[in-house]
Amino acid sequence: MQLSVTEREQLYAILEKYDQNPKVQQMREFIQHGDVTTYQHCKNVVLVSCWLNHRLHLGADETSLAVGAFLHDFYLYDWHKKGTFHGIRRLFEMHGFSHPGRACVNAEQVFHITKKEQSIISSHMWPLTFRHVPSCREAIIVCLADKYCAVVESMFKHSRVAAAKNADGEYDEW
Repeated sequence: MQLSVTEREQLYAILEKYDQNPKVQQMREFIQHGDVTTYQHCKNVVLVSCWLNHRLHLGADETSLAVGAFLHDFYLYDWHKKGTFHGIRRLFEMHGFSHPGRACVNAEQVFHITKKEQSIISSHMWPLTFRHVPSCREAIIVCLADKYCAVVESMFKHSRVAAAKNADGEYDEW
């Protein structure tokens, strides 16, 4: 799945102000899946989401799609640290259930994102977060792209895509 140079340039024009924010750059400090950082995972979800939108002619709003995808895991903590979870109430405090809400709060506080972008972020873990169902085409696309990227990042570390990374384990460009 590759976007054209023009499509990548358009994406970066949309996301440049977010990408240059020091809080967003903090996502480079946390591992998401396998050896992929949260920052790179979010970039991967942006690329897959936009590829799906363009190639399948889904007609999603490009700005909302890109921003929602880029900030969908903007929770800013190491989710691998062990917690003490006891009982059903604590189950819903675990990362898989709680991080969309934290990411949404952070994105709203730092960037004052739109309601649609909030919806994309808060519903990206559906059906795990069963009360937050994707309610627009952008949210559905990001939800699907996130699942796809999580599987590829977790299971296929040595794929052709991984070989395109730089020495820091990240892509140099959009």
